[in-house]
Amino acid sequence: MNNFKAWVLMGLISGLFVLMGSFIGGRSGALLFFLISLAINFFSFFYSDKIAIKMTGSYPVGRHEAPELYEMVERLCRKADMPLPKLYIQPTEQPNAFATGRSPKHAAVAVTEGLLRALSRDELEGVIAHELAHIKNRDVLVGTIAASMAGAITMIADMLTFGAIFGSSDDEEDGGGIGALVMAFLAPIAAMIIQMAISRQREYLADETGARITGNPQGLANALLRIEGLSMRMIPMAVNPAASHMYIANPLSGSSLASLFSTHPPIPERVRRLSEVKY
Repeated sequence: MNNFKAWVLMGLISGLFVLMGSFIGGRSGALLFFLISLAINFFSFFYSDKIAIKMTGSYPVGRHEAPELYEMVERLCRKADMPLPKLYIQPTEQPNAFATGRSPKHAAVAVTEGLLRALSRDELEGVIAHELAHIKNRDVLVGTIAASMAGAITMIADMLTFGAIFGSSDDEEDGGGIGALVMAFLAPIAAMIIQMAISRQREYLADETGARITGNPQGLANALLRIEGLSMRMIPMAVNPAASHMYIANPLSGSSLASLFSTHPPIPERVRRLSEVKY
């Protein structure tokens, strides 16, 4: 059900992108924007991992530098029947983690220095399994495409606003200018809501899949509660907001956004659902 909901939302955000093209240039505009959406998806498919690692300032870690981490990830990968991803560490005290990459064969998992220090072994296993689940379910690719499309819609909305304000008087007389302003205002909001809904659905799915990989839902539940408690006492992580959807918990937790505009489901609800996982 989580997969179905996510792909329906992906269809909606792509449809919104094409609708804006149609609004600007009719059928030819819709076709042009459809081709642009394909180009965005193609770029996201091949370069999402490199972009994510660069945005977060994470550095690669070798087997000799983190033998226990490697042993844990290798064991969980065997249970999940997937190849070993590249491992990175992000130099920040906030306990968090993220996964990136277009497929299980081209993937990476990054954990923060604070996460390695703060969690017990069972809790860390739960977090790693959650990130491996994102890779196994190809959530990273879905989230990156959704974020790219939402960003493109916002950019086009800015163009519409400029055109509506500085367009010809003929456009204004037939309502084109007002229509463009309305579209420019509503489209980015709709895109953002859809993007964040996609992110929340993929988090629920990764929680469930990760719990099945470890066979210990309580380990992940405890990790989420500990991460939330520690993050609330810390300054939000210095991270690009465009990358916030990748993390296991919202790294910008200092902001009080309504649930509709949140990239992550509420921790209590995630813990409740984990208690119902059958494995």
